[in-house]
Amino acid sequence: MPIDFHDQRNRMTYATRTADASWLSLIEEHAGIAGKEIVDIGCGGGIYTKALASSGAKHVTGIDFSEEMLNGAAKHCENLSNVTFRQGNAYSSGLPDSTFDIVLERALIHHLQDLDSCFQEAKRILKTDGVFIIQDRTPEDCLLPGDEHHIRGYFFEKHPEWIDMERSRRHEAHEVQRSLDSNGFVIVKTVQLWETRCVHQDLAALNKDLAQRTGRSILHELTDHELGELIVFINSKLKNSTAPIIEKDSWTLWIAVPK
Repeated sequence: MPIDFHDQRNRMTYATRTADASWLSLIEEHAGIAGKEIVDIGCGGGIYTKALASSGAKHVTGIDFSEEMLNGAAKHCENLSNVTFRQGNAYSSGLPDSTFDIVLERALIHHLQDLDSCFQEAKRILKTDGVFIIQDRTPEDCLLPGDEHHIRGYFFEKHPEWIDMERSRRHEAHEVQRSLDSNGFVIVKTVQLWETRCVHQDLAALNKDLAQRTGRSILHELTDHELGELIVFINSKLKNSTAPIIEKDSWTLWIAVPK
């Protein structure tokens, strides 16, 4: 069944990784971080909230609709004084107008049907000279073939019945572009990023990560037995790989500013 973001057992599933340095470099290049007021909408376990707060942001506000995710995020960021978490959602954040230098929505929009309402809310809380950053996977990003780096690709090779499901919940690039334009944004740049998700020291470490479904909502569609079969399948594909295994995901980022 789909992941339940309100289940206490899933509290830390999005709070155990660290953001890759390449991601931070990209954000710094296109928006700057130092001294900025930033909001991370759909912050989950606070991985990227923490990265931004630790990289010189004046203050980072993490917003999520799940109290359990926020509890995990607070634990993840407990030693940072420039972070605040509050419950809200992408359509109604509860935040004041024209407050933030950067609005980040990472791995969020594939959970949403109404991009227009989401982007209208982002425009409302963003400063007139602010930067809006959307990061998500298009269908093309998701369905790239599997290899020793793109482990996710093997999910769909093993379960081709997931392909239509994945396409249906992902927004095409032109949909995102249309909605940004119609809601008062100009796209400054569209970036393709192979972001390092995790460096697994060996195959056993990857297997443990997969078995725990860490930060992989799609794996909640499987029973434990089915997940075990998927792990065996992936192991057969990676039997000649050398350690460590550097796992990466393909992402699209839209960097936009108000018109």
